[in-house]
Amino acid sequence: MTKEMSKRQQRREKMRREQQRTRLITIGLVTLGAVFIAAIFILPNLRTALTPVGTIATAAPRDHPQANGTTMGDPKAPVKIDVFEDFQCPSCRAYSQEIEPQIVNAYVATGKAYYVFHNYPFIDTNTITKESHQAANAAMCANDQGKFWQYHDLLFANWNGENLGTFNDKFLVALAGEVDGLDKNAFAACFKEDRFKNDIQSDFDLGQQMGVNGTPSVFVNGQIVRPGYIPQFTDIQQAVDAILSGK
Repeated sequence: MTKEMSKRQQRREKMRREQQRTRLITIGLVTLGAVFIAAIFILPNLRTALTPVGTIATAAPRDHPQANGTTMGDPKAPVKIDVFEDFQCPSCRAYSQEIEPQIVNAYVATGKAYYVFHNYPFIDTNTITKESHQAANAAMCANDQGKFWQYHDLLFANWNGENLGTFNDKFLVALAGEVDGLDKNAFAACFKEDRFKNDIQSDFDLGQQMGVNGTPSVFVNGQIVRPGYIPQFTDIQQAVDAILSGK
């Protein structure tokens, strides 16, 4: 009887140890999983917090005639120019710095065209940091204070590559301090809230409906200019002049 009880006790003790080991393994796996998931979300933010802002480039002075939010010019002008851009796009930078001023001087300032900017942040689609979206988020928060075009110009002046960490959150907030008359605290609150997320998505959805498949994409009275290629000033000029001449 004593031997039988001893064997049962041994079996119970063995089962108890196995159950305890199983629980410890389960707890360990759950803990490792939680640490891994936390690392995915925390490490990028930690890296951003520790990254120095560095030197901020200034933007060349630009005219923004009849600027109103993300638009320029007279809404009643005979020609409407819609432009879809991603702030991380190198071709958008070239377009905004070299071609856009020509359009503004020739058609917007003269009352012939109404110019509308649309956010189309697609370059960061498969990234964690979402620099394209956050740059758009920042530009729209500047727009909330009537400073969209000034911030727009600063973003392109400070571009230096795609998904390289340039447009990290810390930098984008610091950039707001370079815009005259912009309340940095109000900007930071707007930016953190991602207040204009739905507006940015609406722009993106509109671009897809209109047939945007890359940036910059330029439309003149709803018709895309030189699809599949970066439109040059002469391409846009031809489209606008055709409308103005009634052809």
